[in-house]
Amino acid sequence: MNWLTNFVRPKIQRLVRPREVPDNLWDKCPQCGHMIFHRDLAKTPSVCPHCDHHMRLEVKARLASLFDGGHYQRIELPKSLVDPLKFRDEQRYTDRLKAARSKTGLNDAVKLGYGKLDGFGAVIAVQDFDFMGGSLGMAAGEAVIKGLETAVEKACPFVLFAASGGARMQEGILSLMQMPRTTIAVQRLREARQPYFVVLTNPTTGGVTASYAMLGEVQIAEPGALIGFAGPRVIEQTIREKLPEGFQKAEYLRDHGMVDMVVHRHQLRAVIARLCRLLTKAPAGAPLPRVLPAPAPQPAVT
Repeated sequence: MNWLTNFVRPKIQRLVRPREVPDNLWDKCPQCGHMIFHRDLAKTPSVCPHCDHHMRLEVKARLASLFDGGHYQRIELPKSLVDPLKFRDEQRYTDRLKAARSKTGLNDAVKLGYGKLDGFGAVIAVQDFDFMGGSLGMAAGEAVIKGLETAVEKACPFVLFAASGGARMQEGILSLMQMPRTTIAVQRLREARQPYFVVLTNPTTGGVTASYAMLGEVQIAEPGALIGFAGPRVIEQTIREKLPEGFQKAEYLRDHGMVDMVVHRHQLRAVIARLCRLLTKAPAGAPLPRVLPAPAPQPAVT
């Protein structure tokens, strides 16, 4: 009886029962609603093959897609005060930080890397919107400043991928102080005659837009990115007027002179590499990477 219960029955049940499929194998495009297999989405990277919608790209994948061979040196970030105001709303600020760190694997919203971009040295900073909305606090401000200082030391360009909802309210005035501090650091990079490029991703708003995210020599945006200081709803309620169609989208801002270019994610690496060589006056013999056209979206399979 024990043999039948412990061996035969479980074996039959395994054959009859349907296999449990993990729920993280498919991602749904927020634009067109198509389900995309996770391996196919990783190849794009994180661009819907059906409607070309640019979804959020994980920080490590972003850095790996930019540096040669996906190899780079992680730049250690300076330590900063944790919860200097002992802030608490619905829960403690320290608990929110622990949850965000557990979710993203990052210490704060900004990660830095140094490596070769098409054979050319560069420091790249990426903001993670999944870490408390990419909000700018003391740690994030210190990270941006550290990246700018490292670019000065290594005499190389600095590239920032911005994604933020603004300043971090849990740190009050201390978070707002990061706006002038990062602005001064950008000016020091300019004095060192090194270029600063900003790639605005979806979304980039608030105090980040009002400071270092709008100070690049060349302002690049990903397609469809929401860029602005206040959100469209707040602006409409303030001025009590209907906003133009596509207001604060990357393409609208490019057409009205706020953004220099809108670049498809598949082209970003080549475009940034060309800009690095052009603005640093690389030797004429150094080959420039060719910018390939973005692939056309695939038709939906019915």
